[in-house]
This record gives sequence, structure tokens and C-alpha cells, in this order.
Amino acid sequence: MIKSSGLYYIDPFGCVKNQVDAENMMAHLNNSGWKNTTDADLADIIIVNSCGFIESAKKESIDAVLQWRRLYPQKKILLAGCLSQRYAQELPGELPEADAFIGVENPAKIIEIISNNKFTKKKNKVLRTGERPLLSLPGSAYVKISEGCNNNCSYCAIPLIRGGLVCREIPEIAEECRALLNRGIKELCIIGQDIGSYHDGLQKLLKAISALEGNFWVRLLYIHPDHFPAEILDLIEKDTRFLPYFDIPFQHASEKILAAMNRRGNSEKYLELIKNIRARLPNAVIRSTFLLGFPGETEEDFSALLDFQQKAKLDWLGCFAFSREEGTAAYSMKNRVPAKTAAARKKIIEEKQIPITEKNTERFVNQTLDVLVEEKFTGNGGAENCEYIRLGRLYCQAPDIDGAAVIITHEESDEKLKLGTFIKCKVAARRGFDLEVHI
Repeated sequence: MIKSSGLYYIDPFGCVKNQVDAENMMAHLNNSGWKNTTDADLADIIIVNSCGFIESAKKESIDAVLQWRRLYPQKKILLAGCLSQRYAQELPGELPEADAFIGVENPAKIIEIISNNKFTKKKNKVLRTGERPLLSLPGSAYVKISEGCNNNCSYCAIPLIRGGLVCREIPEIAEECRALLNRGIKELCIIGQDIGSYHDGLQKLLKAISALEGNFWVRLLYIHPDHFPAEILDLIEKDTRFLPYFDIPFQHASEKILAAMNRRGNSEKYLELIKNIRARLPNAVIRSTFLLGFPGETEEDFSALLDFQQKAKLDWLGCFAFSREEGTAAYSMKNRVPAKTAAARKKIIEEKQIPITEKNTERFVNQTLDVLVEEKFTGNGGAENCEYIRLGRLYCQAPDIDGAAVIITHEESDEKLKLGTFIKCKVAARRGFDLEVHI
């Protein structure tokens, strides 16, 4: 690919695991002499980092390629990520609007793909994962400890895309965490398809991270409920840098539906898990996801999920409707639920969750807590007698998916409010799902 300026633009889609893949691609591009730009007009190459998990996400990524091609018929467009990995054989013939494709297995391959350009590349050096560019807001970084998954949930295409579980070794992960902390990162978000399945034991990994010095947060994301490692609660009790925040995707509560999903749990087991976490860690925050409209889901099954929702009183909840994905076990299952029914059930769950989340969030009012400062805005943001606000997050708010902390200040250039740092604030009020905090 011939290029004139050596600039590339990334259009990101999908989950935070996809984000880490994009960051690793950026590291290889930068190391080879390319430079990132946030202005697509200036770029020679546009990289769509795609999601291939469900139908709506696939369509969104393909539409992005088509849109970029309409806007820039002369630019080079590369489709990267999960969609390219999942349909590696089909896409080159079916999507001529993309000039090249790269999956998720080897981010360094992007250099090989664009190597027939006239831009002089720098001599390659050894790339360390902790030195990669970051696409997160200031102060936060994702640390991917594994790739793929062995759970084989019947609806899930992840094993088709990323394969079985492969874990990184503890020294390598600890070194990445150390490098990120040395760069000033304050929040390490530990991610994987299911970090509870980490091969050496999640507790052992967390002990290695606990040995690192400094004032920082460790946030654990995506732990499959059927093998939640209860021993990690011991460490979280002792080391307050490990946040009592748990993202546990229960997906359903009907034992029949869970079995069809290839999950071993049931409502009683999951409620007991929630009870144990909250008993050990009274300040625990639990997020989950529910899948509505799975094949065979009856009104009775849906009622069981509604009952579970009211008993679990989850702090945060995301919902999605079943997507029939080719290659998965659920693709050929009978008794499919009409899309309108699944959407209606999803809406009911979401509406019933609003008062639960609002009530749970109220408990933080009048507490003094650390806030990670992330963004600066001018204007009063609806606050009386306030000229300036910042946005940040409390421990109960994961990046991008939960509410925010609205930091009220009267000083435009307050040194205490440097982006990417902690500030002690008192929670003054709840604003919808957000929390207003005062210094």
C-alpha cells in the first residue's frame, strides 16, 4: 500500500478485549514508523477494528467499512478484529470495499499486510505490552490475562473466533502491570473472557499484583458464576487496592434455560454466591448481564428470571436479546422465541432494574471516597453556582458501562483535579445513575 504521510486512523468497535488488540496493533504500527491520527481526513489508512460477536455488532462493523469507502474512495481501508477472524475465508470475496483483512491472532501481522508501502520503516525493537498506546480515558488501562474460552456456552461465538482458553504467565502479567503503574496508570482492569478460569488460579495472580507498590485500583471483570474463585475474597478483604466490584454474567435464572446454555448453575446457587460476596464484603458492587429470548424460553422461565432479579438486587445490569449465530450449538435449537417477544422481555427487565440500581446507588451518598478524575468540562452541568465540572469514577463505576462521578468545582485550574489522578470527594447526591461529588 502506497502512502504519503504515514498516518493511520482507527475506528474501534466491540469490547475492551478488542480495545487491547487495537492498542497492540497501534504499538506495532508506531514502532514501524507510522503515526496515529484522530482525523480520518489526514490518514492514509483507515482501520476498522471490528466485532463479530452478534448480528447487530457484525452489521455495525460492516456498515463502518461501507461508510468509510463512500467517504474516502481513494484511501486504503483495513478490516481488523473479530469479524475478520471469524469470516476469514468469506470476507475477501464478499466485502471488496475493504483492501485488506487481519484477525486477532497476531497483531504484529498488520506490518506484513501493509509492508508494500513506500514509507520508510524504523528498525523494529522488542515491544513490551506495558508500553503500548492506550485508548482508555486518563488513568485507566486494561490488562488482558488470557485469550479464548473453554466454557462453550451454546449461544456464544467467542470460541469460534478466539479459540480455547490460553493464559499468559504470571511474571509477564505482573511486569505489564508494573510498567503501566510506572507510566502513571491508577486503575488496572483485569480482563479475559472468564478470568475465574485463569490456569494458575486467579488468587495466585492477584497475590503477584498485590506485591506491587503504589496507590492504585485493581478492578476484576468477567468472572463466570459457575466457577467463581471464592478464595479471592480473602485478598480483597486484606488489600483495599483490589476493588470490591464484580462483573458476573449470570445470563439467566431458569435451570432449564441455563442447562440449554451449557451452564451448570441455578437461581439458588447464584443467589447464594451473591449473598456470600456481600457478607464478606459489605461494600461489594455486583454487575451482571441477562440474555433474553434464548430458544425454549417460556413465560415461566422469564418469570423465574424476574424473580431472580428482584431477589439479587444487582447494582448494575446489562441485557441483550438472543442472536442466532451460525456455528454455535444454539443455532439449530428449536422453539425459537420471536424477536418481538425477546425485545419486550428485555425492555421489562431494563425498566424493573432502574429503581433497583437507583436505590443501590443511593447508599454512597454522604460517603467520602476516592474518585479517579477522567474528563474536564466547562459549564455548570446543572449544578447551582458552579462554573466548572469534571467527570470521573468511583470504585462502584467501571469504565464506560456504569454511571459517572460528576465532580463539582469552582476553580478552572485546580491542581488537585489533574486528569488520571485520585481525589478525595464527598458524595453529595444521586443524579439518575450518576453521583454528584464535592471536593
